[in-house]
Amino acid sequence: MSLFQPDPTTFTTVKSGKKAIVITGGSSGIGLATATLLSQLSPTNNLALLDLQPPPSTFQHPPSHLLFHKCNVTSWRDQRAGFEAAYEKFGRIDAVFVNAGIAEYKDQFFTDELDEEGKLKDPDRRVLNIDMDAAADTTKLAIHYLRKNKEGGHIALTASLAGYLASAGAPLYSAAKHGIVGLMRALKHECAKVNIAVSVVAPAITVTPIISSGNRETGKSPEVYAKEMAEHGVPINKPESIALAVCWLFNQGMAANGAGIFVQADKFVDLERGLAKAREQWMGKEMLDLFRGGRTAPLFMRLDSEFPSRPRLERI
Repeated sequence: MSLFQPDPTTFTTVKSGKKAIVITGGSSGIGLATATLLSQLSPTNNLALLDLQPPPSTFQHPPSHLLFHKCNVTSWRDQRAGFEAAYEKFGRIDAVFVNAGIAEYKDQFFTDELDEEGKLKDPDRRVLNIDMDAAADTTKLAIHYLRKNKEGGHIALTASLAGYLASAGAPLYSAAKHGIVGLMRALKHECAKVNIAVSVVAPAITVTPIISSGNRETGKSPEVYAKEMAEHGVPINKPESIALAVCWLFNQGMAANGAGIFVQADKFVDLERGLAKAREQWMGKEMLDLFRGGRTAPLFMRLDSEFPSRPRLERI
């Protein structure tokens, strides 16, 4: 796997100023950094930010090309209304950044709480509800709207290094981010049939509010927490680097389908391409051949690849 450096001066598609892009969690952190870069690349890009709070006053984008929609991503109705509002204002949606998320919330496995009957209390499921379930809902809405375009569009999802190498102390966050990677892998072939590219960006620790929210008991700001981690040798990203990766993916179009851009210490590599090339090494030749021999089995419903513009479901 080779490192590469995205060059925003080459982002001709995103710089065209004709893209309508929906970003969940677009008012802070990585989402806001991505909206800011898209605005810098072209002030006429149409940006729809779905979040609980509006973007800060420091974010300046022409009002005619900006939509903020208050949205709790765990609510299907909220998300659906956000996409409807974006489509109504801009007339189309070209790309979606499935980004909203939270850090691990308390210890759900080794700390026991009792309910009013003195029995083991239900675990808190907010991490999976937001980081996995809500992301899948956003992806569903994205596919629905991108299929309206003859040329399709692009979906980028925020995974994490924890989606490839599980993070000790964050089991539900790691599970959700593994799920995001799995969702992309499972959708990439079917999405390609309807001209939709789907990819993930997988940041290592990045200086955003999410890192301090995952360490609430310390009361430390993201900057202070990141500085302490860096002092212990942990590589840290700037949110602008993740934004750069997302815009690079959007600019690549269908060529980015199935990509998994890992960002660490503001350096970039496509993990998915590397893993695919090394498949025989980690599966073994015999197991890989067995897998390939059964790939055409009619296990699940698939899109009909013969009619990508008008797909129907059938077993293939």
